[in-house]
Amino acid sequence: MSDGLDDKPNEPLLSSREPSPFYVLNALSETPVMLVCDHASCRFPESLGDMGLDPFARRCHLAIDIGAGSLTERLSRSLGVTAILAQYSRLVVDCNRELMDPGAFLEYGDGILVPGNRNLHQSDKDRRADAIYWPYHHAIDQQVQRLRSVGPPPAFISIHSFTPVLNGESRQWQIGVLWDKDQRLSDIFIEEFRAAGFLTGDNEPYSGKAPQDFTIDHHAEEIGLPHVGIEIRQDLINDVEGVEKIAAVMHKIIEAIPERIGLREDRIPA
Repeated sequence: MSDGLDDKPNEPLLSSREPSPFYVLNALSETPVMLVCDHASCRFPESLGDMGLDPFARRCHLAIDIGAGSLTERLSRSLGVTAILAQYSRLVVDCNRELMDPGAFLEYGDGILVPGNRNLHQSDKDRRADAIYWPYHHAIDQQVQRLRSVGPPPAFISIHSFTPVLNGESRQWQIGVLWDKDQRLSDIFIEEFRAAGFLTGDNEPYSGKAPQDFTIDHHAEEIGLPHVGIEIRQDLINDVEGVEKIAAVMHKIIEAIPERIGLREDRIPA
């Protein structure tokens, strides 16, 4: 197996035949809602091989937020809202971390070593950030600016999923709603998820007050966009039926947001 270390640092990380670092759905929508999914893919660049990982590790929760990409796509299409999804694994570079955070290039987690991230030089990290991390975040910036130019500030919703068992411990929460200082959206999601019968954590099993939340902090909190992080337990969305069930609940919540927080309601499709 390849260890994933960059043996050709002067060549592009991604070849011209590989997918771009991100993709955008409904890029011209004027609905004041924006979805992002930082960990939608388990794809590795060809130049990094398998990063020293076996097939299970390359598809486990450390590599991808299982179900989150499918859920984001489903919501974007049903609501007609803009969504930006990352197209490479968080093990290559975690787009929801500050680049100085050790978790941005994870070396070990939940019992799994990541050989391709051990002893990386700064030039290796910069190469990955330049090819994947910054293009993804620039795409989010562009869509935020576009939406702000055509209507009210968009509601910014970041979609993730979490493993039912971490470090051998089961996690009771079915859904987590993450927030820091702004509770305009979190209060709505907590209320509606609980009304739908889901065991919903208020800043559980992760907290929006933690620093490992770069995307929301950088794109939404800094400029005052209404925002929230949503975490769905992976066993609830690991198949088509599960995605459809959660998407139906979230669709109803999201389509009502502009009216409930005072955004322009006539932009939300029926």
